Amino acid sequence: MQEMTSQTIRKLSPEIDPLRMGMGMTEADLEKPQVMIESTFGDSHPGSAHLLRLVDAAAAGVRSADGNPARYFATDICDGMAQGHDGINYSLASREMLANVIEIHGMATPFDGAVYVAGCDKGLPANLMASGRLNTPGIFVPGGVMGAGPDLLTLEQIGTYSAQYERGEITGQQFRFYKTHACPSCGACSFMGTACTMQVMAEALGLALPGSALVPAESPELEAYARRAGEQAVALARAGIRTGDIVTQKSFENAVIVHAAISGSTNAMLHLPAIAHEYGIELDGDVFDRMHRGARWLLDVRPAGRWPAAYVWYAGGVPRIMEQLRGLLHLDVLTVTGKTLGENLDELRQSGFYERCAAPLRVQGIAPEEIIRPLERPLGTDGAIAVLRGTLAPDGAVVKHTAVPKEMFAVTLRARPFDCEEDAIHAILTHDVHPGEAVLIRYEGPKGSGMPEMFYTTEAISSDPKLASSIALITDGRFSGASRGPVIGHVSPEAADGGPIALVEEGDLIRIDIQNRELAIVGAKGVEETPARIQQILARRRAAWRPRPPRYTKGVLHFYTRHAVSPMRGGYME
Repeated sequence: MQEMTSQTIRKLSPEIDPLRMGMGMTEADLEKPQVMIESTFGDSHPGSAHLLRLVDAAAAGVRSADGNPARYFATDICDGMAQGHDGINYSLASREMLANVIEIHGMATPFDGAVYVAGCDKGLPANLMASGRLNTPGIFVPGGVMGAGPDLLTLEQIGTYSAQYERGEITGQQFRFYKTHACPSCGACSFMGTACTMQVMAEALGLALPGSALVPAESPELEAYARRAGEQAVALARAGIRTGDIVTQKSFENAVIVHAAISGSTNAMLHLPAIAHEYGIELDGDVFDRMHRGARWLLDVRPAGRWPAAYVWYAGGVPRIMEQLRGLLHLDVLTVTGKTLGENLDELRQSGFYERCAAPLRVQGIAPEEIIRPLERPLGTDGAIAVLRGTLAPDGAVVKHTAVPKEMFAVTLRARPFDCEEDAIHAILTHDVHPGEAVLIRYEGPKGSGMPEMFYTTEAISSDPKLASSIALITDGRFSGASRGPVIGHVSPEAADGGPIALVEEGDLIRIDIQNRELAIVGAKGVEETPARIQQILARRRAAWRPRPPRYTKGVLHFYTRHAVSPMRGGYME
């Protein structure tokens, strides 16, 4: 049997033993498999504030398997708390910085294995990226999901209520009630936004224990999963099974199929390619588009569906979704159990897992099939994501078509370009945007401002009956996993790189054709032109265009905006 990394390092660095004993370790502890427990715990937001109890449960699991745990922390931020101000510009950059810190933790003092405890938008993908860089035996503990408030109130509805309050459609008292009841517990927000999507992706990739994603955060089941993960981390270390043995092209294809079935957040199209990059695997927008075509959408969960995400685990969680997709998945892929996906699913079915999960639903008279639809009775049959291309987005743009009104699937709109989100949302809320217009928000891509979400703008549009089915939002920024309505993001090349979105002028005609995957400039100043003429017009405008001075000249965002790649490649730094 090959010597464990920790024991090899002890021979190279004689200071390690006394330094570890200074923390209370015994000589016997030094001989054990050393397991790093990395988490995003901190009093930063509900998705991370409860994780210390999971860290401690995982540590107990490591000890019970005769390993030695070491707790490390890289606290993440909350996209929700960063909304509405420049804090959201730090969101995507934080993913990169967290991955860097975790890499440092794992490489400065190499370990034999790792447990990664995270549950939210950037913390989970950052840990997944770092697991690819470290490529040690590792296992993920998704941080669980919060419950819903009164009348199944969930946080993604607050943006709508805020826009209604701004327009005088609800009272301040009503708005206050919604705000004070939308987050009744810790855990990821209870809708299929980025946090819940990435929990599902961790399990779909085979890196989390079967059934461990989207467990209600207040449930003792979550701590039990964390303890089992600690035990399994030691088993993986002893067996020498690394994350790179589990994460393959096949496992990413499984994840994309599951992503289509859950109508997952478009931000997964930033995170999965970035994670794949760390594992040396190519995953681009074309893979998403190809695999979403004809895919069944099964999960009836907000924001695209009816139910809060807290109900998903009760309906059978990711395993039930994968059971429905069984004939489409690579069942032979290895997982952190040391067994294949197919073997895991068989064991869960035979163990009565689904019946145990469903007990709270039975009390409410809800059938699991109302939440996770059977394959033959899907909510949709063309996945959730489409990648559009054309003269406006030569390298691609992303739309979550399950959230787009059908009347907006093929339209030609008049361009209303804005060079920042603040100007656009002001125009929308003051009724200066009209039906038939395309609101373009540019210079908000990774190199422009860090690629913030356009959440409040999308909510202002989707909550206005006159605009929700008559205008589109098009941006080189991104939008929240909670966003609804006719929104197209990740436009590439971005404006800061001189992409065509930077060249659009007021009154240009923009064609959106989701079925044919087209996003094109088809006219100038309200007059439709031939493709050749459009190219001439754009060439003339490009010759006159000048890059903007960098928005950030120091600090993290200066570093990130200088080194970030295209949104369609994942927005990571190189």
